[in-house]
Amino acid sequence: MQVAVSETGGLGRRLEVTVPATEVSEEVKQRLGRLSRTARLKGFRPGKAPFAVVAKQFGEQVRAEVLSDLMRSSYTQALTQVNLKPAGGPRIEPLSMQSGADLRYAALIEVLPEVKVNSPDGLRVERPTATVTEADLDAMIENMRRQRPVFTTVERAAGDSDRVIVDYQARIGGKAFEGSDAADISVILGSRQAMPELEEGLKGATAGEQRTINAAFPATHPNKTLAGKSAELLLSIKRVEEQSLPPVDEEFCRAYGVEDGSLAQMRVEVRKSMERELDELVRGRLRAQVLDALYKANPLELPRSMVDEETQQLQVQAARRMGVREASQLPPREPFEEAARRRVALGLLMGQIVQASGLKSDPARVATRLDELVASYPNPEEARRAYEQSPDAMRQIESAALEDQVVEWVVERAHITERPMSFSEVTGFGRDAHEHEHTHEHEHEQASGT
Repeated sequence: MQVAVSETGGLGRRLEVTVPATEVSEEVKQRLGRLSRTARLKGFRPGKAPFAVVAKQFGEQVRAEVLSDLMRSSYTQALTQVNLKPAGGPRIEPLSMQSGADLRYAALIEVLPEVKVNSPDGLRVERPTATVTEADLDAMIENMRRQRPVFTTVERAAGDSDRVIVDYQARIGGKAFEGSDAADISVILGSRQAMPELEEGLKGATAGEQRTINAAFPATHPNKTLAGKSAELLLSIKRVEEQSLPPVDEEFCRAYGVEDGSLAQMRVEVRKSMERELDELVRGRLRAQVLDALYKANPLELPRSMVDEETQQLQVQAARRMGVREASQLPPREPFEEAARRRVALGLLMGQIVQASGLKSDPARVATRLDELVASYPNPEEARRAYEQSPDAMRQIESAALEDQVVEWVVERAHITERPMSFSEVTGFGRDAHEHEHTHEHEHEQASGT
């Protein structure tokens, strides 16, 4: 087998591969021989047809299969022969496929770049340092009170933060439709969780009052009859409830999973959860800085095929988050290209660090990372079994754990500056408490064993 390599620009390579005609004809002959021992042809007993008859009947088909198989196997051998590492699959161009002649084809590929990682000694990284203070703890418990408000019926007009319980009938063009009526709908005024028209229409409402409003339903509304349409809503206000914060008593503590209802124990559990969140965010910030510094300090020429593949993955992920499943409705690729380039480059750089430094997957780190993942589930042990039974999921966890080792390897060698910060500066808690309410409630309940 002969292989000639030429550059096609950048990381592009063209391999011209020649497989001798004798090798092609010998493989065709052997396959026809095996086929003749089992072939069923009219006028002959199974396996008794003459070779010449079998060759005439099946020769073209067998030759086509042989050429396809030889191109696949010889391509792999050709890469080894010329010591090339492809970045993706080849584009094959047949050059000569005639019977009795050498098999010749071209394989167009991109190769992986030569990756050299500069010494991390010159990298500068900031490590946030923060602690959970008593004031932070008080603020978090106050936020937890806001997550579990107490509602009390009042005999007055509904105002901001009040909860209004309402029945409604929807009409399109004056006509009812299936699923048009709803009972005991709960709307908290000012929460922006209901349609703007509904919230506005309930301001100043009192129990027993009837109101009619017009509302435009979004195209994404789950009721297909309403989606993207305007409807008339006939409202029946059942009651108005005033919102207040619950006392921090035994009942409140038990609601967050503290079985004995002890406030002291609850503060211990909440502090643990806050410290865990703080630690994760500090590690995340440090990791992000390390990866950003690596990327900027080690520019690489990247294979277009790898960038295209990563871009498409990011497009698909974004589409799924938006509820889109059709390939024709993927978002434009341009906004994802730089992120894709960064991912590809960092993958190559981190792979080189692993290879050059001799880092190995650490089972203890993998176990710790799995513990952290399952801790956020309602049933951690069930989640653990699901992860452990999925080879793909475990490979992802192992890869993430190995990436952590690479980050630590860089941190040990880079120039680290400690930057004192407060809990709220690191976590963002307090800037917009509403953004964090659900997350904190979930985490604190998990920390308390619920």
